[in-house]
Amino acid sequence: MATLEEHKAQVKIDKPEGTVKVHKNGTDIFIEGDAYNAWVDDVAASRLDKEQNGWEENRIREYPTIADQLDDIYHNGLDAWKVTIKKVKDDNPKPGE
Repeated sequence: MATLEEHKAQVKIDKPEGTVKVHKNGTDIFIEGDAYNAWVDDVAASRLDKEQNGWEENRIREYPTIADQLDDIYHNGLDAWKVTIKKVKDDNPKPGE
């Protein structure tokens, strides 16, 4: 897993200063200096957060609904439900697992 500083370095490689456009007051402008550095900080922090916590969003999206889980337990038993849940967890491991 990359550090925040590594993410910042990669953002600067991906989008060097003078290449980032933002829409301000009805005009597209290139950001530089402090505005660029603040943008890099925001993008790097977002990438780090996704790297650290993306597994959780993925699990939430991939878990069957509660109704479907209960239906699975009723029709196929607890062991079959555990297999379904384990697959989601295995496909989306927590960092460090």
